[in-house]
Amino acid sequence: MIAKHVAMKTVQKSDFSSLAKYIADGQVKRERVGCVTVTNCHSDRLDAAIMEALNTQAQNTRSSADKTYHLIVSFRPNEHPGEATLKAIEARLCEGLGFGEHQRVSAVHHDTDNLHIHIAINKIHPARYTIVEPFNAYHTLSQLCGKLESEYGLERDNHQRAKLASQSLAQDMERHAGVQSLLGWIQRECSDDMQAAPSWQALHQVLLNNGLVLRERGNGLVIQATDGLAVKASAVGREFSKAKLQERLGMFKPSPEQLERVLHKPRKQYDKRPVPSSINTAALYAAYQAEQLSLGNSRTLAWAKAREKKDRLIEAAKRSGRLKRSAIRLISGAGVGKKLMYLATSKTLRADIESISKQYLKERQEIHDKYQRRAWADWLRVKAQAGDQQALAALRARQAAQSLKGNTVSGTGAVRPQAIPLKKDSVTKTGAIIYRVGATAVRDDGEQLKVSPGADQDGVQAALRMAMDRYGECIRVGGTPAFMALAVQAAAASKLPITFDEAALERRRQELLTPTAAKESHHDRAHGAQRGEQSERAERTERADSADRGRVDSRGDGAIGRAAAAGNPAASARADRDRWTTADTSIAVAKHPGKPNVGRIGQKPPPPSQNRLRSLSELSVVHLASRGEVLLPGDVSRDMEQQSAQRVDGVRRGISGPGGVSAEQGPRTQKDIVRRREVGANELKLNAFASEKAAAMQAAVKNLAEQTENRLRIFDIKKKSRYAPGQDNAIFAGIGQVEGHWMALLKRGEELMALPVDEPTAVRLKRMALGSAIAVTPQGAIKAKGRSR
Repeated sequence: MIAKHVAMKTVQKSDFSSLAKYIADGQVKRERVGCVTVTNCHSDRLDAAIMEALNTQAQNTRSSADKTYHLIVSFRPNEHPGEATLKAIEARLCEGLGFGEHQRVSAVHHDTDNLHIHIAINKIHPARYTIVEPFNAYHTLSQLCGKLESEYGLERDNHQRAKLASQSLAQDMERHAGVQSLLGWIQRECSDDMQAAPSWQALHQVLLNNGLVLRERGNGLVIQATDGLAVKASAVGREFSKAKLQERLGMFKPSPEQLERVLHKPRKQYDKRPVPSSINTAALYAAYQAEQLSLGNSRTLAWAKAREKKDRLIEAAKRSGRLKRSAIRLISGAGVGKKLMYLATSKTLRADIESISKQYLKERQEIHDKYQRRAWADWLRVKAQAGDQQALAALRARQAAQSLKGNTVSGTGAVRPQAIPLKKDSVTKTGAIIYRVGATAVRDDGEQLKVSPGADQDGVQAALRMAMDRYGECIRVGGTPAFMALAVQAAAASKLPITFDEAALERRRQELLTPTAAKESHHDRAHGAQRGEQSERAERTERADSADRGRVDSRGDGAIGRAAAAGNPAASARADRDRWTTADTSIAVAKHPGKPNVGRIGQKPPPPSQNRLRSLSELSVVHLASRGEVLLPGDVSRDMEQQSAQRVDGVRRGISGPGGVSAEQGPRTQKDIVRRREVGANELKLNAFASEKAAAMQAAVKNLAEQTENRLRIFDIKKKSRYAPGQDNAIFAGIGQVEGHWMALLKRGEELMALPVDEPTAVRLKRMALGSAIAVTPQGAIKAKGRSR
């Protein structure tokens, strides 16, 4: 985390209203402004807060300094603290600077590679009307950032100032504008030759060959280019200060060409060119320069056309007003009526002129935005937003571009060109394209896709489809175990034709697909069973009616048969249906010869066989009869605890007797399905935890290697080693993160040992005091000594 004060070069350009509106403006982007917070104001509305802050600043008439404080808090690319954490950090920083009671507006921005907060603070106290200027704010902010990083588990940044202010400004220019600075160009092109110069004459010759001149200014030296731009010689390097050069080369001697003002044609000279990258941007930069030169003329012509349009519309409105007044003069009548018509005509004319003027100002602002001069990196970003692939490649080739971290989706195959149907929300200066799918943001850096924290299933499905179109069917998913589980669920729910390169994730996806098909098949069988049960119930009712009218023998030719022979069509139809039913039942018995209690057709089935389908024994309940029925003791299976009459209205028991289906042979129950799903989920969590543990171990080894290498150069860094199981008890020395993985530092003698831990253990260790005794199990689990609550 880095906190930085952005100061205005001139007080006249400082404005609390403009700053607050800028940080709260979405700029036609959905993925830009997050939470906007208004503090210490009577209203939470932005316009009311701005008016209140401006009125407070107006109460202080003595101070001529800048009355607005602009603070930026930036986080690492893979850090996304929650809203409550961001508000707490913002409040702590403002309170530490002395602005705890001051009016301020803060906004969280997501449109860059680093999550950051803009804070606009009114430096005038709302009650005393005195201005507050933080003393030595840089050191205060660095100390506060270090404490907040430890408290909230953020990655540690180097807050020690190692560069001069001019060096920091030059670095910021090259990073944000994409154009090399004079200081950076001298360091890259001339510093080695300047260091090797044995005399003042040789040093002057090196500078002249590069279009530079070394001059005295004040008590030091400056290096000046042909266009008049100059930098301090000590800013290029400490060895080029006047004292160091005089110690090495003697008293300063000016250049003879400088004294004689002789024109010297340099071999090369500084020019505002793009920072060197891995691709050639000469053609793009030429187009950029040509467009920048034509911007002024184009803007002037567009403004002239807009002004002519405004004058023409105003003249038309005035002409219409004159015609109306002429018509009023021709009307005969009382003077009061004419006065009212004149007033209405004048009011209409003023309203028309005001509307035309507002429209002109709006068009003028649009022209200004369209033909606004942009820095090289901003121009590339606008071109990439419009679909220019060369500009996008130039952004991604910059040295500032870094690979995305966090919840990522990529593939193992070669990258294929694709036409993404999603609309681009914005493009960052490192070439990352931001897409918005509902509440989810997907970032594309050309190599992998990053999904924003808190993504829903629709957003993850969109990222998987994009990865499938670009990389093929084999997909690689990285990030937290929760995100990987969500990706597997999204792939199974949408039935995407993809496979995961990690075996555990692919196995889990297959398990999620299988129960879905079984559930659908079971759903279809249940509907079929319901229809069959209704049909059987209707046939049973019809057979009962036939039994009341006459006995039905085994051949099915009773009273109904005789009635059919007598010419009764309805009875004939019922007789035919009974014959077909008899035939179907015979076929069923032939298929299942072991089923018990299959009586003659037309008889009411016994209680054990009523209200159920013997071929669908997996149904969990039976049909409720019109009245309670019981089973006789002889119908109850022998393996029950107590033989007694049982109601058939309860839950279905397993089938006993010949043809019964055992639990091992029957279909899998819902409890078994849930148990298998839980086993699969636990296996997925274990695999994810094992992967995260291995990554943590790898990060620890890498960190120890870097620490060992640094110890060879810096003697005051304590020795660190990887914790080995079986060692004695240690002392707790701190907790931190290395590449997103938590590391516990344990002290044993004078040696520090790094042990990877999970997030719950890290949260528990944060509450422990430094120097507490720690016991580590052979499996690598940390156990604190002392009595637990």
